[in-house]
Amino acid sequence: MMTVTWYGHSCFRLESKDTSLLIDPFSQEIGLRPPKIKDNIVLVSHQHYDHNNIEGMPEDSFLIKGPGEYEVKGVFIRGIQSLHDKSQGQERGLNTIYVIKMEDMTLAHLGDFGEARLSEEQIEKIGDIDILMIPVGGTYTINYKEAVEVINQIEPKVAIPMHYKIQGSKSDIDGPEKFLKEISLTPEKADKSYKIQKKNLPAEEMKLVVFNI
Repeated sequence: MMTVTWYGHSCFRLESKDTSLLIDPFSQEIGLRPPKIKDNIVLVSHQHYDHNNIEGMPEDSFLIKGPGEYEVKGVFIRGIQSLHDKSQGQERGLNTIYVIKMEDMTLAHLGDFGEARLSEEQIEKIGDIDILMIPVGGTYTINYKEAVEVINQIEPKVAIPMHYKIQGSKSDIDGPEKFLKEISLTPEKADKSYKIQKKNLPAEEMKLVVFNI
């Protein structure tokens, strides 16, 4: 069993019985309350204040902040280099896509992916994905239409939109409405946390999970 918790923006906590992993903790400057870091593993997709707030991180937490392959406490993580914009990184720099193998499932977190679409090399490195966390708010990342195209490239069993405007957020990005209209799937609403097991993954049609926070 894995518990997926969304704190807003691109910040998720993945928890199993023995391990906790936090992705892209943000600064309170974005208008939301950042989670207290208590995790074995912390992933940072890029060095912007709304994704790299590791203040208060325990000394024994394992920090990953770039491409490479890692194994920590039985969790396998692959960081794949990508770009934060459509200008070869000249506007916003590099971004790391993370593929995480945990609780017999494979998840992908696209960080602030800003390229128009994934390259064939990136798709090959990402591989088969059970759960995809994908930005949809535009401005600093792919927009809602591009997000749907990337979902079609990856073909995950479960898609979770992220990095969109919610109440309290000061970020100049779209809300989820355009994305939800574009993807034309009825979302499964989740409260702040979503519990999932491999045996409960959809066998055929992709499931769309949207958090209420």
